[in-house]
Amino acid sequence: MATLCRRPVATGTGATGSKVPSIGAKATARQLQDSGVRVESPQDRLRTEVLGRIAIARKDGLSREAAVRSLFPKTILPDSTYDDLVTGLVAGAHLLFFGPSGAGKTSLAKEVWDLFPKDNWVVQGCPVLDHPLSLCDPEAAERFAPCPICRRRFAPNGEVAAWAPDRTDPNQVPAEFVRMREGFGFARLQGSSEVFPDHLTGNINLRKLEEIGDPMSPLVLEPGKLLQANRGLLLVDEIGKLPLGTQNVLLQALQEGTVTPSKSRETFPASFVAVCTSNLSDLDNINDPLSDRLTSLHVGFNPQHAPNRQIVDLGAGAWTSAVVPEILIDSGVRVIEAWRLRVSDDNPDIGEVGSNRTLIDVAHRTNAIATLAGRPFASPDDLKAGLLHAMRGRIRARSGDSFRQNERRVINFLAQHTEPALRRSSGVYWCRFFRSILKENEGEGKALVGEGRRLLNDAQLRSQLPSSPELFPKFRPFLAYVSQRERLPDSANAVDAAAAEFGLLDKYSVFSCSPEEADDDAPL
Repeated sequence: MATLCRRPVATGTGATGSKVPSIGAKATARQLQDSGVRVESPQDRLRTEVLGRIAIARKDGLSREAAVRSLFPKTILPDSTYDDLVTGLVAGAHLLFFGPSGAGKTSLAKEVWDLFPKDNWVVQGCPVLDHPLSLCDPEAAERFAPCPICRRRFAPNGEVAAWAPDRTDPNQVPAEFVRMREGFGFARLQGSSEVFPDHLTGNINLRKLEEIGDPMSPLVLEPGKLLQANRGLLLVDEIGKLPLGTQNVLLQALQEGTVTPSKSRETFPASFVAVCTSNLSDLDNINDPLSDRLTSLHVGFNPQHAPNRQIVDLGAGAWTSAVVPEILIDSGVRVIEAWRLRVSDDNPDIGEVGSNRTLIDVAHRTNAIATLAGRPFASPDDLKAGLLHAMRGRIRARSGDSFRQNERRVINFLAQHTEPALRRSSGVYWCRFFRSILKENEGEGKALVGEGRRLLNDAQLRSQLPSSPELFPKFRPFLAYVSQRERLPDSANAVDAAAAEFGLLDKYSVFSCSPEEADDDAPL
């Protein structure tokens, strides 16, 4: 029980093999003292978790970079971003992720919460999850003062002024091992001009007010976001959109680890790790004292092609209807990369057009268009329509004229860049196959192309391949290659999938591998 920062499992052992209580286990503060339990800050617990997971990953043979990357399995960002993030977490910092809209800031913030060790001892029945030892251990109480509700609860005759940690019997303090969740150790706040200080500190619970009768009593307070995050993590999306008065309330919590609600005479604990996000246009709205309390970390778009492909693969999932061939997926990514290179994101009306959300949405729109048309495999025309749908859908519609102007800008851009992207992706796809499978054998390549063209428009011949292994032997390595790479649903025909991919190669590739078609990460 001495190591409580590891997540408990059904067998009663943590990730490091240490014994941990089960969720819902009961004890007293005295038993926790006897077991060597320590009171740790949220920053200390998160630091221990991060270092422990990295150590386990390194023992499993991962490099340092791969070990750090493994902490964040749901985002695809440059290793330098993960390094900066982990350094901040280990240093105990509060974080501000800033960057263009749609770069993955909120997803990364959620990953920090996923990483946070959520199992902990709390005072049974405490609305802000006080640690049991903070009520009876003077050193713990000095570092993490308990809430006024618990002080009143364990004070002689309910007199808060008479409470003292060295006068509280630890045998009388009930403890429970719980798993933190939203509202209890985790709170999320969406920044806007409508978020007032009371959203952070709390409001009066009318039912409790009716029972108690004193509107200034801490017992009638319904905890706000800062109190809900106590001992855990607070996620603030678009912090620059918060009014200055609300920012000042957050500043007090970051400075002192406490909050004094306007509707209460007493101070509540608010000790947490803050992870905030901001778009570039809102950075100037964050007041300087609050900004000084946050470690800024830029979260931008991936400059390399391979990570952007990974984002689409991670977000698109498996196809359940029409299949989008890999060449089309890759082409869509290259078009969005070209947009990022050629269009500034200073214009807020089109800032989302090149976002990671658009990257993923292109694949979904292409799939939807092919499905609605009754095609089992998406075509280049489906991709072109999918690109227009996804990119046009990310234009911010401030007025009809501005929307139409930006729509024309997208249409003109696609007319210039879609075909080059299809040619580039087709060339890279063929070269990967030609070099890795055919070992650059020109004769084998020509024979494959000949057989592929025979199969391309002959559905009867394609139907014979599964039952006649002697047919089209030169094409079969390509069939195996496509079957392995494509995310085909069980209902899809692998031969038809290979024919669809080959058809794209036949249309856009000259079946040769020039240096510029090397398998690199350079965007289009």
